[in-house]
Amino acid sequence: MRGRSGGGRRTVSDARLDGSQTGSGWRTIKRVTPYLWPREGKPGEGEVRLRVIVALAMLAGSQIITVITPLFYKAAVDALTGEPSDNPAWLLAIGAIGLTVAYGVARFMSVGLTQGRDWIFAKVAQRALRAMAIETFRHIHALSLRYHITRKTGGLSRIMERGVKGVEFLLRFLLFNIVPLFIQLGLTVIVFFVLFDVWYVVAVVATIAVYVRFTFAVTEWRVKLRKQMNDEDTQANQKAIDSLLNYETVKYFGAAEREATRYDQSMAGYETAAVKTSQSLAFLNAGQSLIITIGLVAVMVLAAVGVQNGQLSTGDFVMVNAYMIQITMPLNFLGSVYREIRQALVDMAEMFDLLEQPAEVTDKPGAPDLDVKGGAVELDEVCFSYDPARPILHDVTIRAAAGETVAIVGPSGSGKSTIGRLLFRFYDVTGGAIRIDGQDIRDVTQESLHKSIGVVPQDTVLFNDTIRYNIAYGREGASFAEIEAVAKAAKIHDFVMSLPEGYDTPVGERGLKLSGGEKQRVGIARTLLKNPPILLLDEATSALDTETERDIQLSLKAMGVGRTVLIIAHRLSTIADADRIVVLENGIVREEGRHEELLALHGKYAAMWARQLAEEEEDAA
Repeated sequence: MRGRSGGGRRTVSDARLDGSQTGSGWRTIKRVTPYLWPREGKPGEGEVRLRVIVALAMLAGSQIITVITPLFYKAAVDALTGEPSDNPAWLLAIGAIGLTVAYGVARFMSVGLTQGRDWIFAKVAQRALRAMAIETFRHIHALSLRYHITRKTGGLSRIMERGVKGVEFLLRFLLFNIVPLFIQLGLTVIVFFVLFDVWYVVAVVATIAVYVRFTFAVTEWRVKLRKQMNDEDTQANQKAIDSLLNYETVKYFGAAEREATRYDQSMAGYETAAVKTSQSLAFLNAGQSLIITIGLVAVMVLAAVGVQNGQLSTGDFVMVNAYMIQITMPLNFLGSVYREIRQALVDMAEMFDLLEQPAEVTDKPGAPDLDVKGGAVELDEVCFSYDPARPILHDVTIRAAAGETVAIVGPSGSGKSTIGRLLFRFYDVTGGAIRIDGQDIRDVTQESLHKSIGVVPQDTVLFNDTIRYNIAYGREGASFAEIEAVAKAAKIHDFVMSLPEGYDTPVGERGLKLSGGEKQRVGIARTLLKNPPILLLDEATSALDTETERDIQLSLKAMGVGRTVLIIAHRLSTIADADRIVVLENGIVREEGRHEELLALHGKYAAMWARQLAEEEEDAA
């Protein structure tokens, strides 16, 4: 079974489908209610509430008509057989043909009200689904980077998908199938008690009680099997998505068959669980059929005895049969529906658990927007750790004046990239403060902070859309002329125009149809279009070849003019002309100064510089 991610920390994507994780079904139903009955002041509140009221009225009407329909059937049979009966005079006055027509009209009205109810309620249901889906989507984007690093994409997408589908199923079956079924059962019991005697009620109630008890008990067992099947399905889906996202890596290591074997192992577990689920369904259906048959025969025997004794008419016998058929037909699928409802509640609860996952980084109440005057950045004795047992940064102080270029270098694991994440407020510092133009970034809105910082990462990831879309992503509503202008500045325009579809060329999943340099230039163009006052270059060229890196460095240098630039770098040759260089080691600032000053110190930076020069000379040789 799946292990825990994040050092044993249990996330929603790892959640078992058990009661402790998902909470009660009533809690889930309570969470859905506001979407079906909006609170006062919500947009469209009046229309939604009216639709719900009308739909429920039509539901009640259809059930009443369904219950009285067999009475017309009974009266028609009695009229045709000429037997004496207890039918009211107004029914006898209609005549056999009239009663038959009335029976048909009643049946149609029952169906018509049901369809009308669905037509009225459809907008309410779809509105609720849309509201929940967008709320979940927004919440996922609001969760911290820590959560997204530990999540499993395939499992998370399945939780969203199953949750929304669960809501749809619950609305369709619980509200308009199960509830009406029990209303109908209750009305039928009342009819039997009034028109016949208590033994009919006892037979019907006993049949229903045994049927429901058997159905629920077996279904609870089946739900456990379904939980296991969902686990295996989620695990297989995660492996498939992870493998496809790493297609190139799989090919590099000739591991296609290995990945297929891993996927097949997960599917084998799913197959075993699915077989058990199917077999248990067969057992459930057989047991339900036996109980229903015994109950139906018992009631019909009572009616047959009554007809033989002259206490009941043939019409009464037919009416009893009609009522039993009306009851037993929907009961036949109660087990599968109950299981699906239980599963829907579990799936919805997982989605609501996801919605209740707290955002680690939030805005303070009433936080103002960041007011950028020059773009000066200050890290003041910053401390941070992803895990309290493993500190990353220790009292780091770095200052970048407005318009200044400051480079941060150091060995792997020194905390360079962590500084970039803290500046963008993917995490909050555990000590000290980060300020922009004197404003603590924890005191301003995240939206305004993100608008003020442009990031060019080491590996630019593109959307599976066109080049135009990916560049335009930098600023919503940008004109094509502006897109072309930044593409030219990023030295990507000529390449794009050489393509048959130009700016409408699809880039593929994660931009895989473009080379590393081409993707990086699109990323630069996208950030140029954003036009931020502060620029963060997080090893933006370390993954590129020397010639491509040299070309992109020119683009980046032009991009940084007039902006405050923080460069997180591995290759020291790319930051030699920075206004100031900060050397980090084990989360501590060891050295700071200009390139020439640091070389003169003959310290950590000088050693790193000498080592990289030797490596370059060796590569050249």
